[in-house]
Amino acid sequence: MAETFETRIDRLIREAQECGEFDNLPGAGKPLDLSDADDPEWWAKRKIKEENLGASALLPPTLQLRREAASYPESLRDLRNESAVRAVLEDFNRRVRRDRLAPSLGPASYVIARTVDVDEMIERWRSFRR
Repeated sequence: MAETFETRIDRLIREAQECGEFDNLPGAGKPLDLSDADDPEWWAKRKIKEENLGASALLPPTLQLRREAASYPESLRDLRNESAVRAVLEDFNRRVRRDRLAPSLGPASYVIARTVDVDEMIERWRSFRR
């Protein structure tokens, strides 16, 4: 009889099965949903739906920052005091600076996110609160 060769991965899977680590998993015994498998981005779309994320989650970080900046000061309307608004805006500016220092992949992009003028934005926030 010929000897069979078991790879390390095959052995780990077999041992996990023998220990029952695959028993009672969610979806066990149910057919796989492959209705969107012909779409090359099926996994991203499914993850967005499952996690209840917005489509902006797929944007590069720089564009996410630009979208966030475009929402100011309206998105800050529910903050109760100036120190909370200042903290949010200073955090935003810190993330913009960090994004600028991050190494880029692929060709250089000329799209940047700009920092916000914290004092000017606080004035605009005040006008929304009146």
